[in-house]
Amino acid sequence: MVKTYSDLYLDARRALLKQEGEFAANVARELVCAASGKTAEQIIADRELYASEEICELSQSFVKRRLQGEPMPYILGQWDFYGMTLELTPDVLIPRDDTMVVTELAIKKALYLEQNPRILDLCTGSGCIGLAIARRVKDARVTLGDVSQAALRIARRNITHQNLSARVKCLPVDALQPATAFLGSFDLIVSNPPYISDAQMLTLDPSVRDFEPQIALRGGADGLDFYRAIITNYSAALQPGGYFCFEFGMNQEDAVCELLRGGGFEIVELKKDTADITRAVLARKREED
Repeated sequence: MVKTYSDLYLDARRALLKQEGEFAANVARELVCAASGKTAEQIIADRELYASEEICELSQSFVKRRLQGEPMPYILGQWDFYGMTLELTPDVLIPRDDTMVVTELAIKKALYLEQNPRILDLCTGSGCIGLAIARRVKDARVTLGDVSQAALRIARRNITHQNLSARVKCLPVDALQPATAFLGSFDLIVSNPPYISDAQMLTLDPSVRDFEPQIALRGGADGLDFYRAIITNYSAALQPGGYFCFEFGMNQEDAVCELLRGGGFEIVELKKDTADITRAVLARKREED
């Protein structure tokens, strides 16, 4: 049954009101815009026009998915991060404000590296961190690495969308295995690895637990498996005096810093998020005497 754009929006808002509360209008508008390919201004201008049957069905399916708890970025197929609109699917994590912290810390360091620095974004997912670095650091050569082929497909598309194919490439890279020689060496390795402990996995919000990729969440019994592996397996892939830059979970900073120090690194900087929670670390590889 076809409807006017006005009715399509009102029906969506009504259906979402109980779940979304005061945000129902905004969510309904976004979903109708996504289904129709129109801007909010165009929806208002065309409010008395009839939408096609296809648009009506798509809009209703989007509303149904939202009512089932699916996160908006997956429904919309995209999300904004650090001035970029990135393509997203449930094969990759949704970029969040938490990840802005490690991104800014990595960019701050990358801007002062030697000319044409080589940077690896390990466990890259959508490519959000590495792409943000490449956009800001104009001479950086960035590699996006992930073990998930599905994630790499999304990352490659985001490279193209951001017009960064000349300086950014994707490679299959397993953080839990020793770095292969073909990777070469890097001035900076940045990573937002899986860091949710087994116990925390049981208490995650359903919107995360039921929809986001488990492979990008599970960090082992204490949440630190990937930090141990990366420090062990990828230190050799850093240039002398090179840097690791990690995001981590709440209250994991002491454990991550201890692992870094034990692996031959000195802590350069810890950075907090807007909620005053320490979320990222920059560490320098100590040079041999």
